Amino acid sequence: HLLHQASEWQGELWGKSDQVDHNRQIGVGADNSRKGQRRELKAPGTHYEYNDVRVNLLALCLLRRFGRALPDVLRERVMDPIGASKTWQWHGYRTSWTEVKGQRVQSVSGGSHWGGGMLIGARDQARLGLLVARGGRWGDRQILPAAWIKDMFTPSPTNASYGYLWWLNQGATRRPSAPATSVFALGAGSNIIWIDPDHDLVTVLRWIDGTAVGGFIERLMAAVG
Repeated sequence: HLLHQASEWQGELWGKSDQVDHNRQIGVGADNSRKGQRRELKAPGTHYEYNDVRVNLLALCLLRRFGRALPDVLRERVMDPIGASKTWQWHGYRTSWTEVKGQRVQSVSGGSHWGGGMLIGARDQARLGLLVARGGRWGDRQILPAAWIKDMFTPSPTNASYGYLWWLNQGATRRPSAPATSVFALGAGSNIIWIDPDHDLVTVLRWIDGTAVGGFIERLMAAVG
């Protein structure tokens, strides 16, 4: 449910209440006039809501599961094997320190709200996109399970446009200029990894005006025919 943004978890984490993102909407035409107003919670798995506090909870759960700082896990298992740079960084908050196996470890944040998040260059983003586009395989090595990639891009029960933290090109947020098979990783500031399997493309957009994304897709699709 946390991966689908449908956990409906209630509580406070690192000084932020889940209520901060109640009634939050994402995408074109989003109405956030009621964002932050408390609403009645529903049964887990029955209601979609993009909530960064709950994403941070997911990161904390993974920290407990691995028993190690997540940036170290990501570097060892993914970033180094795909030849990423040494300059990317992943941070939490000043308040997000916890104890794991007797060691003081920072729990990283899932997004860049409130000062945390990932600092990463376009080439490293492109490598991550290519890894996903290849079904988790890099050269002759299976870095991520192919079955996981497939599940990641399966529409969630509560939002046909959403998989496991990735956006699918269907439903209300569909980009009509992009093939229906497209998938997107969307970050703050319109930092985007767009995977287009139909044309074997991985495209990275950084700090683009959100209103210009559709036009960019149209021009690129026209260029590749």
